[in-house]
Parts: sequence; structure tokens; C-alpha cells
Amino acid sequence: MLRTSAKVNLTLEVLSKRSDGYHEIATVMQAIDLFDRLTLETAPAISLEVDDPALPTDDRNLIVRAGKLLQQAAGVDIGARIALRKRIPIAAGLGGGSSDAAAALWGLSRLWGLGWTNRRLAELAVQLGMDVSFFLSTGPALATGRGEKLERLTAGGGFALVIVNPRTPLSTAEVYGRVPTGWQAEASGTRRLVEALRTRNVTRVAGSLMNHLEDFVAPTQPVIGRMKAALLAAGALGAVMSGSGPTMVGMARSLDHARQIRRRVNRADWACWAVRTHSGAAIRAIS
Repeated sequence: MLRTSAKVNLTLEVLSKRSDGYHEIATVMQAIDLFDRLTLETAPAISLEVDDPALPTDDRNLIVRAGKLLQQAAGVDIGARIALRKRIPIAAGLGGGSSDAAAALWGLSRLWGLGWTNRRLAELAVQLGMDVSFFLSTGPALATGRGEKLERLTAGGGFALVIVNPRTPLSTAEVYGRVPTGWQAEASGTRRLVEALRTRNVTRVAGSLMNHLEDFVAPTQPVIGRMKAALLAAGALGAVMSGSGPTMVGMARSLDHARQIRRRVNRADWACWAVRTHSGAAIRAIS
């Protein structure tokens, strides 16, 4: 069985639109202790079972695509029976699908006796999604380009966060479609956040949180503003939308403080967690 982490974006700056249709971005990603779990067993073909009926189990699922991509790249005809226990919300800006795909690559390489390194798996991961390779290593990272160029950061583990999700998905393509035509920006906010992480000063880090996509999508998604206001009113030091949303992340002084904030903002139509960031491996084998 594998345990695979969600991630949060502490910053996300959209710098420009590229000629290939993607956007040039700068973002700092950090793994958190909110996990999905995958069980893998050898089988004649690749199959997937899920505990969430909203998830497809065919080639539309990144786990299945990851397995078939590794099969093809490695030239093997063995399969696997994969079971997913889903806890990370879907289409939430927390990287759940990418994390599951990375875990499938990592786990199947071992199940099939391929012995591929994480670096080699990461080269394959980019074909599945821009942030899949993030989950194949450890610690926070600065991501640039389309999000596929990673620079590992040595600081950043151990911050306490409150995660609030409105229980409704949000399309990444739709959110990026709201970037204004001709938009241009510099990565100044991300540079400030990286410097703040080096100090490990939680107040400074909280004051450096930012996400351009939040500004673009919040006017059409009022719940984003309501979640942010609720977190700040409950005592969060700062709050920001993660990735393409709609999940909101609030920063706390400690895990106890995060739990207090979670109790204050918790309501029936929102899912809330008090978590910590971690600098260990995003994917781990567990008994």
C-alpha cells in the first residue's frame, strides 16, 4: 500500500501566455499531510477500483494512463490491479490526481521489478501533467516554465495550515481561461515567498502568500472570498487559494492553532482539515 500526499501552492504567479497555449508560471509547491492511498497487486492487465463514484476507472483516470505509459516505456506486458482510497478532494487545486499518478508510476516500477529511479520516472511524469513529477521527490519546490521545471528548496517543512474546500470542483482549464488577454507579470511575489521560507518566520511566510488565479476567478466564485474571510476572521495569519482552486489555505502559528481555526470555520457545506506541511517523501510505502 502507498500513501501519497496532497500539495498546496503557497504562491502562483501567471507570468505570460506561451505560444503552445500553456501559461508561463512561477509557483512554490509544498506537500502536506493529507493523503490518498493506493494498493497495487500484480495482475494480467491494468485495472482500477475506486471508492469515489465520481472518478472514472478507464483511460480518463491519470492512474490508468500512468500505468499504461510505464508499460509502454519499459516494454513490459505485465499488469496490475490498483485500488484507490480517495481522501484528497477532486479538482480542488491540491494535486490529488497528479499525486495518484506519481504514486502509480513509483509503485508499479517496484511491483514490476523495473528499478527505475525517481529521476527517470519524473521524465515520464511530465507527459501526464505539469506537477506530477513534483510528487516523486522530497521537500518544497519552486516550479517554473509550465510548472514542469523544478528547483528543490531546502526550507519550508513544518508549517501548520487549515485547508478549506467548498465540496465543489473547479476546472483548471476554466480558471486559466480567465487570465486576461496579454497578461504579463514578474515573479516578484514568488521570490519574496522563497526568501520568507528561508527565514522560517511564519508571519513573514503568511504575509507572502499570493495567487494570481485567485484574483481572476474569485469574482465568479463568491465562495472563495467567503472561505478566505472566514479563515482570517478565525485567526489565520494569512490565506490564499491553492493552485487553480477552489480550495483555500490558511496559515496558523501552530498545529493547535490550526485546529482552533478549523473548529471556528467548519460548516456542513465545507470540508476542513488542520494539517502540517512536510519535507519528506510525498509517496511512501506503508504496511
